[in-house]
Amino acid sequence: MVEPKIAFADLREGKHFENKVEWGIDLVSEHERFKFQKPVTVYNYPKGVKAFYMRLNDDLTTVAAMDVVVPKVGELIGGSQREERYGVIKSSGFVLGFERMVLFAKGMDNIRDVIPFPRYPRRGFSNL
Repeated sequence: MVEPKIAFADLREGKHFENKVEWGIDLVSEHERFKFQKPVTVYNYPKGVKAFYMRLNDDLTTVAAMDVVVPKVGELIGGSQREERYGVIKSSGFVLGFERMVLFAKGMDNIRDVIPFPRYPRRGFSNL
């Protein structure tokens, strides 16, 4: 049984992929979409794969960041704590991919089917 949360360092165990899960290399969609059978939170990413403003953990190799990854969709929510040790106020935040949430909730296969205002050739603001 998969735990509801897992550290990035523990992702290297289990399923074998065409692109290996390696320390210091960000997850690709192959990993995010097919690693788990239920939603899981991945936390403590290597500092090199996330933005510079994310808070560095005490081990100095990981940052206080997390992603909620769901089956067949990939990353649904991404969040982090911001660095505040150099005079900036404490802050944290997250972002939710609305279309991805609808895709997961409806069990659909293609994100293009859930985008409310899709763009494709010959349809857009430039053609008004």
